[in-house]
Amino acid sequence: MRIAEVREKERQKAIEEIIYSLIVHKFMDNDILMIPTISVPADPAIRVDYWPNQEQKLESVHSPEAFEMIQSHLSLVLGERLVGPLDTIVQISKLKLGKLYAASMMYGYFLKRVDQRFQLERTMKTLPEGMEKDQAIYKDPAAEYQLWDPDSLIRVPPDDGDGGGKGGLSDSGAARSYRLRSYVMYLDSETLQRYATIRSKEAISLIEKQTQALFGRPDIRISEDGSLDTTNDEVVGITFSGLTMLVLEAVAFGSFLWDAEGYVESKYHFFTN
Repeated sequence: MRIAEVREKERQKAIEEIIYSLIVHKFMDNDILMIPTISVPADPAIRVDYWPNQEQKLESVHSPEAFEMIQSHLSLVLGERLVGPLDTIVQISKLKLGKLYAASMMYGYFLKRVDQRFQLERTMKTLPEGMEKDQAIYKDPAAEYQLWDPDSLIRVPPDDGDGGGKGGLSDSGAARSYRLRSYVMYLDSETLQRYATIRSKEAISLIEKQTQALFGRPDIRISEDGSLDTTNDEVVGITFSGLTMLVLEAVAFGSFLWDAEGYVESKYHFFTN
């Protein structure tokens, strides 16, 4: 029994290393430098984000349809950046920053998964025809399709109809093209939940390890009354531009994780039911 457990841990570690190597290779292929470990200075007014701005490179790794949804994700989690200079420094909890990064990796994983299905159905001309106008325009899926911890501030926003056409559909000659956002809203809750679920424990472990590599292990303790004690949490100073970079890197990491996990599964068949 003990030998089997050791072998299983060794197998999982090897799979994780292969997947992580493929993810890093994808960043290198796109000439993207990954953000280094964030060290907290004594003065929280001092910014920590002195890494190079690579927004355009991080945007280019996604399809135009997927990036439209990433922009919505950014506006939800970084809404204040729209009303102030991008170099404005804000103080934010290091724990909350780590949760935002982890949640954005999960969002990137989900988005890549659903975008692949969307692109395939569009190529095969099998996109659904039964989308109701009211559902596409007015139905906010946040309450019904709550996929992540509410603290992550992630939700699929309703289509604002700014792409022309009704309910997120646009007419181009005789052909109607669906926006990815409308397609996601069309999916039922069971399908959305399945697409938002990380498929392997190796991928879950990599999300945790990548978050800890940037922000360290969170100093969380259980109080006598059973509540979480985060009094030792640190505060960091970061610009809105830096926050944008963090989120975009996390979404890209999640997207690459989906691809790498699928490739390794095709070679080693490590998924378990």
